Amino acid sequence: QVQLVESGGGLVQAGGSLRLSCAASGRTFSSYAMGWFRQAPGKEREFVAGISWSGDNAFYADSVKGRFTISRDNGRNTGYLQMNSLKPEDTAVYYCAARRYGTGYSSITAANGYGYWGQGTQVTVSS
Repeated sequence: QVQLVESGGGLVQAGGSLRLSCAASGRTFSSYAMGWFRQAPGKEREFVAGISWSGDNAFYADSVKGRFTISRDNGRNTGYLQMNSLKPEDTAVYYCAARRYGTGYSSITAANGYGYWGQGTQVTVSS
């Protein structure tokens, strides 16, 4: 089992920045790929960013490329999502997720491949 706890969400003005953290406990975090997903009211959950277990591969949704950066610190069992130039349309509940292995695009971007999820953290961007 892997337990995930997100933090760092909040209210920010458009153009501002936030850094989300995902603290993992349980099994060895370093052997798990990690993803960030988000869900806005009335919308389906969507992929935001993902990173392979080694950190060598990272993928982003087109809507956040160039603005968001995913990273991980396996020594601290923590993943991060740095969000810059935030827009009102980034408003959503953000979830981190973990899955064993996963290195390629198809495995890291697919929500149904993730077996472990955090409780979510609210990000609200005001215009």
